[in-house]
Amino acid sequence: MNKLILAVSFFVICSYFSNPIQSAEASRRHSVHASKSHKVKHHPSIASWYGAEFHGKKTANGERYNMYAMTAAHKTLPLSSYAEVTNLKNHRSVIVRINDRGPFYGKRALDLSYAAARELGIRGTGSVHITPLGRNQSMAQLNRGKSNKRG
Repeated sequence: MNKLILAVSFFVICSYFSNPIQSAEASRRHSVHASKSHKVKHHPSIASWYGAEFHGKKTANGERYNMYAMTAAHKTLPLSSYAEVTNLKNHRSVIVRINDRGPFYGKRALDLSYAAARELGIRGTGSVHITPLGRNQSMAQLNRGKSNKRG
C-alpha cells in the first residue's frame, strides 16, 4: 500500500513539472499576486540576437534554428513556452516562442532570433521587458496580432 501511495504521488509531482505551459501559467499567476501585495518593480533586461551563424543548427528543444521565425533563447523559461518582449526604447512588442537556451555572454537575459530583433528595432543589444505568457494568453495575443495585420 505504501508503494502505491508513493508511486501515485511521484506521478502527480512529475506530471505537474512536465508541462511547461502550465508551469509558466503558474509562475505568472504567482507573480501577479506578488505584484499586487508587494509592488514588485520590473527591472529591464538586456536582449541580444543571433542570426546567420546559427541558422539551421539544432536548438535546445531539438528543432532547427530559423533566424526568420519569432523565437528566442532564455536560460530558465520553459522550452516551447511563449513570452512577450517589449523594447523599452520604442515600446514595440513581439511574442516569441522559447526554443533554445542562452544567452551565455555577460548579463544578457534573452537571445532573440533575427526576425524578432528586427521587429523590435534592436541592433546589437537592447533594453527589454520580458513577460512570460501562459498558453491562453499567448494564443489570444497571437490571434489579435493576425487580425490587426489583416486590416
